[in-house]
Amino acid sequence: MTALLAVQRLLSLSQTVATAESLTGGALAGAFVEIPGVSAVFRGGLVVYATDLKHSLAGVSSSLLRERGPVDPDVALALARGARSRCGADWGMATTGVAGPDPQDGKPVGTVYVAVAGPASADVEHLQLTGDRATIRAGTVTAVLNLLVTQLGRANPGT
Repeated sequence: MTALLAVQRLLSLSQTVATAESLTGGALAGAFVEIPGVSAVFRGGLVVYATDLKHSLAGVSSSLLRERGPVDPDVALALARGARSRCGADWGMATTGVAGPDPQDGKPVGTVYVAVAGPASADVEHLQLTGDRATIRAGTVTAVLNLLVTQLGRANPGT
């Protein structure tokens, strides 16, 4: 439902979106492409599960990845900006985190960062989700879609 609202707002603004996904592995892009007519606003997405692909495909600084690791708020913002830039979209969205079953780089399962970067603003949210792998991934998709809808409303208060 949130994906539909995001698409409707993007359509009304004649703006586009792209994704860079780690934790969600394409589920965010999948939420968009289920919606008929989405090709008018969805430019595409990057699934950058491996850390080196976050750099080579999404343009995240290799030094940032080396210093902080892939589960980091600044990495999430860089992924969102990379999706926006690399896909030529008005808005970029990103997901990174630990879905489990084991902790990663000292970060507990459920640690998630979602980010949205737009023409004039960018925002990142830290989530600490609970549940199994599927629940964490689904919650991440919902959270980043909600963040996009919020950002679209702030950028264009009349929508």
